[in-house]
Amino acid sequence: MKKLIQALEVHFLLKVLLERAKKGIVFQGEDKILIGEKIEALSSLTNYKRLLGLLDVLNMLENAKDFTLLNAEGFVLDTELEDNNRINVIFNFVKNEFKRNITLEEIANLISLTVPAFCRYFKKTTGKTFVQFVNEYRLIHAAKLLHQKQISITDVCFESGYNNFSHFNKQFKKFTGKSPSVYRNEIKFAVS
Repeated sequence: MKKLIQALEVHFLLKVLLERAKKGIVFQGEDKILIGEKIEALSSLTNYKRLLGLLDVLNMLENAKDFTLLNAEGFVLDTELEDNNRINVIFNFVKNEFKRNITLEEIANLISLTVPAFCRYFKKTTGKTFVQFVNEYRLIHAAKLLHQKQISITDVCFESGYNNFSHFNKQFKKFTGKSPSVYRNEIKFAVS
């Protein structure tokens, strides 16, 4: 019975890790070093010990605290099946139009709801306000640009739909815990 419980715990932890990995993960600091050493050591083990070592690595990845999520395309919403069509319309619209101001009237009209009905529906379905959703999408996109493109942080700001640099810096730091420049430098260090 104890082994069954342990197997279920491993399955659950692996599922959580894989859900997080959909967004892209960069591990940093001490976690990166310890996990990297453990992965490198796997090649010298027997098959059985390699499997146990792999499970240990997965456990370390799940418990790591020093990581950054990267990918804007990994932005995931958990919704009920009947809400998928509406949410897909909203998500695809935001994905294509996030660089400009999207009014509540515009998005509510898109799915044939009044503004108050849309706001209630969106909050109930996603757990976020529409404004929070758009801002998070913009910030995730900014993080992706900081990682993938060598453009100025000002250009990242405008490419992410922000028109005020100091507001962008403030929102980015609130969202990631780091300024855009510190975030970019840590990503460069973590990837190299």
